[in-house]
This record gives sequence, structure tokens and C-alpha cells, in this order.
Amino acid sequence: MGHVIAVSGKGGVGKTTLCGLLIQYLCESGKRPVLAVDADANANLNEVLGVEPEVTLGELREEIERAGIDPRYQIPSGMTKQAYLEMRLSDAIAEEDDYDLMVMGRTQGQGCYCFVNGLVQTQVQKLQSHYPYIVVDNEAGMEHISRGKFVCNLKKYRVAQELTQEQLADIVGVRRETIMRLEKAQYNPSLKLAIDISRAVKAPIEDIFIFE
Repeated sequence: MGHVIAVSGKGGVGKTTLCGLLIQYLCESGKRPVLAVDADANANLNEVLGVEPEVTLGELREEIERAGIDPRYQIPSGMTKQAYLEMRLSDAIAEEDDYDLMVMGRTQGQGCYCFVNGLVQTQVQKLQSHYPYIVVDNEAGMEHISRGKFVCNLKKYRVAQELTQEQLADIVGVRRETIMRLEKAQYNPSLKLAIDISRAVKAPIEDIFIFE
């Protein structure tokens, strides 16, 4: 089973540069092949590595979602969407001599990244046995590598403080949609957001967010 090195933090702190240096070090140390995963919607790890992926996971999501509606996206006759997705996932990995690269990318339309996040997490877990090291360039949260079941009790504590989703969102500095996704356990919070929410609803972090 390979080691997963996940780098997370707010934008502009140099996490993508750090990931690039980590990948270079691992390759030069003979710990290859390395799987590089750009799990940031604003993907630029490929630019640091000098690789252009054929397709991102976000673009695959669009293909699947628009198939049968948009003539540009066609699934071969007799093939299910799931089978087509499995076939196309191999195209989402750019292969180099010492490392491979998989890019999450962003979706073209509206809506959350839940499906794409799930693809990243599933692929990392599936490919982990094939690489000695996987380096993941994350956004602020760590949902791409977290395992097990995520249970969120936020709604109970929010209601107890007589706060609406919008009011809580204003207090902690996020959009209402983020609070809504958290309460549905569709989004893993960053440490800072978890702390801010804990203070706002006056409950311990471990009681609000539970990873089983």
C-alpha cells in the first residue's frame, strides 16, 4: 500500500510549489513512480510539472452529465454511463517517465463538486497500491483523501443556537451553500472552518463533525 502525502492550505501559501518539489525529490530518490494528484479546482500543478492532461475529472463529469443532450458528448451505443466512465478514467491520467498526473479540474456548469470529489477519492484509494507515493495538492479541505463515513451534526447545534444557515454562513465567512452541504455531509470542512463553526454554535468540534 502506497503512502499518501496530502498538502492543504489556503490559496497563495505555496502548496502547489511544495508538491512539485516533493514529487521531484521522490523521483530523484528512486521512489518512483509517483502519482501526482491535483485536487484543486483551480488546477495548476500540471503547469509546475510541465504536463498537459488529456482530460480532467471535471471534464469527464461534463461528458457523462451532458451525454444524450449535447451532440458533442456521445456514449457508444450499448455502453452504460458507468462503463464509459471507467473506460475514460484511464485517459485522465497523464503518464510521464517517473510520475503520473491526475487532475480534478473544475466543472463547466453550475453545481457542487461532490461527484468530482468522489471520483478523486475513489481513484486515489483504487490506485494507492500501484504507487509507492501519491502526492495530493488539495484545496483548503482534505475530503479527497479522507476515508470512512462522515457524519455532520451541525444542524442540531445550529438550530439550538437559533441560527439560520445564512446567519451562520455570515458569522464564519462562507456561503450559505457551504453550510447546506456541510449539514448534508457532502463537504469536509477545513480545520479553520471547523473551529469557527464550533465557536459559533458553542459545541465541541468532535461532537459536530464525526469521521467513523
